[in-house]
Amino acid sequence: MKFQTVAIHAGQQPDPSTGALNTPVYLTSTYSYGTAEEGKARFAGQNPGYIYSRFANPTSSALEQKLAALEGADEAIVVASGMAAISSIVYALTQQGDEVAFIDPVYGGTDSFLRNTLVRAGVTVTSYRSDDDFVANHSPNTRLVLWEPVTNPTLKVIDSRKIVGIAKQIGAITVCDNTFLTPYLFRPLELGIDLVMHSGTKYLCGHGDIIAGVIAGNGPLIQRVRTVALKHLGVPMGPQEAYLLQRGVKTLPLRMQAHCENAAKVAAFLASHPKVAKVYFPGLPSHLGHQVIADTASGFGGMVALDLAGGFADAARFLDNLNLFAQAVSLGDLESLACHPASTTHAAMSAEDRAKAGVTEQLVRLSIGVEDADDLIEDLARALSFLA
Repeated sequence: MKFQTVAIHAGQQPDPSTGALNTPVYLTSTYSYGTAEEGKARFAGQNPGYIYSRFANPTSSALEQKLAALEGADEAIVVASGMAAISSIVYALTQQGDEVAFIDPVYGGTDSFLRNTLVRAGVTVTSYRSDDDFVANHSPNTRLVLWEPVTNPTLKVIDSRKIVGIAKQIGAITVCDNTFLTPYLFRPLELGIDLVMHSGTKYLCGHGDIIAGVIAGNGPLIQRVRTVALKHLGVPMGPQEAYLLQRGVKTLPLRMQAHCENAAKVAAFLASHPKVAKVYFPGLPSHLGHQVIADTASGFGGMVALDLAGGFADAARFLDNLNLFAQAVSLGDLESLACHPASTTHAAMSAEDRAKAGVTEQLVRLSIGVEDADDLIEDLARALSFLA
């Protein structure tokens, strides 16, 4: 089946007791298993069945089947947030003395977790400036490498093929944060990547009404992560959130097409505007990573970033004069959003680390929604008119 058909039908069966077409929201914390022998068998993994909703819930299970199908994965897990996904992966697959590598920049919360929290567990964390930097200077001791194919917030492109090639040579586990592109545009597992994760809060949901995390990939690795995420860290997704995410994913192809089309129009407008110092959008032929995305993905995404020459003062003036773009730190919603990453999403990073990652005071990040592109461009033009 094609992607759009899978998005609607995978993981969905009529409810056996009522015939309900949509997967019910199973609001229960525990499940009766009938007899002591059946309980013993379920806890030992000898018999299928639900035990406790921290371990598994029927609503979440249906969603996991849908997401695994969309990613082309053996299995998927849904957890409470994107950060729960990152921390569960890393804690499950590394131990004291291991080395974790990541390619700058990544989401600010991920950066802070790796640099400030993971190191307390005795794990060495090393950052690299680019895919070429990792290829040239990687450590043979790296146990796990994490990156974003289109980075947050600078929209720098990382060539996943280069990372996978080196990781296989040194036996490192590869983890791709595919939040910006989604499986509709880019399927990391097809390039040999071990695990793909998302902040499901963003494009997968698309409606800005839940917090969610998704992990998909290799079956044995997923089982290890599932045990840590759900049994040890205790970060399951609630059934109501699972229902809403399942509903959101059904329209992912339609929404992503609109996001991509609008972002291309907005980026072209900004690139021609005299008050914009620089535009970051992989769909522009001038973008250094344009060909990499063209070769590995089916679209360039719905995120655009821009530099304003006057630093934070100009960025703030521009942001404060937007009307259709809400100032908010999330992305991937139907509505267009705008933020100043250095003072919001990446504020927890040190000034030195932000500078190295290119998260400057003059950078503004735009999440392009599905409104009419002409209206968005008019709003941006008006805000830019307030700059000197």
